[in-house]
Amino acid sequence: MTEIRTGTSIVTLVNVFATTPENFDEFLKVSSAQTPKVVQRPGCISANIHVSRDKLRVVNYAQWESEEAFRAMLADPELMERRAAMEAIAKPDVHLYDVSAIYEGPAARNGSAA
Repeated sequence: MTEIRTGTSIVTLVNVFATTPENFDEFLKVSSAQTPKVVQRPGCISANIHVSRDKLRVVNYAQWESEEAFRAMLADPELMERRAAMEAIAKPDVHLYDVSAIYEGPAARNGSAA
């Protein structure tokens, strides 16, 4: 399960795919076939897909136990082929991150965030 905390060795992947409204549904179809296979890889903690309301961006927010586990997934030949199909539809912008700080608003503190 996704957990956002500072001071861990968890590596966060933020991959923003630039798409078009015309390619949006096809990209989600291909991505929906790929992501369940990715999360079964050793070291994967979770993957969350966020879609922009204007159908111009799809964001994959994923957590990995280590950068090595993430890199091993990238080297999997089956996943490479599917990733190429995704990249043919939408341009990725991939970066790895560490959590630096967490700020919560009143809705989170009051338990009213759903």
